[in-house]
Amino acid sequence: MMDDDTATGTGGFGEILVSSRSLGEYQAMFALTEDDLGRRILDCPSGAAGFVAELSRRGGDVTASDVAYFDNGVERVAATAVDEADRGNNYVREHADAYRWTFFTDPDEHRRARRRSAQHFADHVRTSPQSYIPARLPTLPFADNTFDLVLSSHLLFSYADDLDLTFHRQAIIELMRVAATEVRLFPLVPIGSTARYPQLADLLTDLSLSGIESRIVEVEYEFQAQANEMLVCTRTADG
Repeated sequence: MMDDDTATGTGGFGEILVSSRSLGEYQAMFALTEDDLGRRILDCPSGAAGFVAELSRRGGDVTASDVAYFDNGVERVAATAVDEADRGNNYVREHADAYRWTFFTDPDEHRRARRRSAQHFADHVRTSPQSYIPARLPTLPFADNTFDLVLSSHLLFSYADDLDLTFHRQAIIELMRVAATEVRLFPLVPIGSTARYPQLADLLTDLSLSGIESRIVEVEYEFQAQANEMLVCTRTADG
């Protein structure tokens, strides 16, 4: 199960690609404004994204979290991040018709961008390892309301065949617990599909009963075909 638009999160490496996305890609995926970038942000799961490194250099207050970081694993991720970027690019080249070439103009640009993000990640891990916190959803090692904004990409919904409805509900409730204001999740389309996560309506109902209000927002970013929506979660008035 390898696809360029996946991130580690279900445990180990195996065939799951540890992707490296840039600050610019995060801004597009999550419709992040400059005001958003000034908030306390958690990226979970972060994989080998360059997002934390790039935003930290701008003075941002941002933390990365991922299951791959356990047992000094973040150093292993850093050591293989560029190779993983190449592995993802090889897949993209072989399945180019499954992608939309608007954010990246072609596979060559995709390779350059992902390799650059991987290097940003690797360099930042060496100088700021405290920014990379091991965690395994649906349990996070942070106090309630630690972050203003929580971002989560390419884990929930992407692995519809591996993560059941209960896990999705528990994970979002946990992400919401550590968020003072909102959680944004992207994309809503499972790997190998062009349709939304099939149990999305049931999940949103369950979240509502748990005091979490959700809305679907279309974004300008689309790389995986038809994956151009994010889910924005906030607490209801009585949540």
